[in-house]
Amino acid sequence: MARREDVLGYLTRTPLFSACSKKDLALVSKHSEHLKLPAGTEMTTEGRVGYEFYVIVDGKATVSKKGKPVATLGPGDAFGELSLLDRAPRNATVTADTDIDVVLLGQREFNALLDLVPTLAHKLLVGLARRIHEVDNAAVN
Repeated sequence: MARREDVLGYLTRTPLFSACSKKDLALVSKHSEHLKLPAGTEMTTEGRVGYEFYVIVDGKATVSKKGKPVATLGPGDAFGELSLLDRAPRNATVTADTDIDVVLLGQREFNALLDLVPTLAHKLLVGLARRIHEVDNAAVN
């Protein structure tokens, strides 16, 4: 099982949660679920609506678009955070290459967390704004 400090560190590196305090991240972690999934598990499917955000604690996964691999993910990598905010179809498939340990936060638990801690929404908006700035700057350079 993942150490709490590791999970909090991984969440801090996720753009959506980058403006959150340790206390906020501890609440996010508390509302999350730790899962062990076998190799071959398709955690997200391109084109399907998603409802979960994942952080990889241990193991490797491949991100593919239109059936072609585009990235490899490992411990500390996160994906699916936009599905917590919007029910749009996933833009990639993520498949476990190895047995994998993940922390999963579902949309329902995320919304309950926002109801419990309304000030968290502002911090999430700051995190999203930072990410948009990063993408804009990368596109210009």
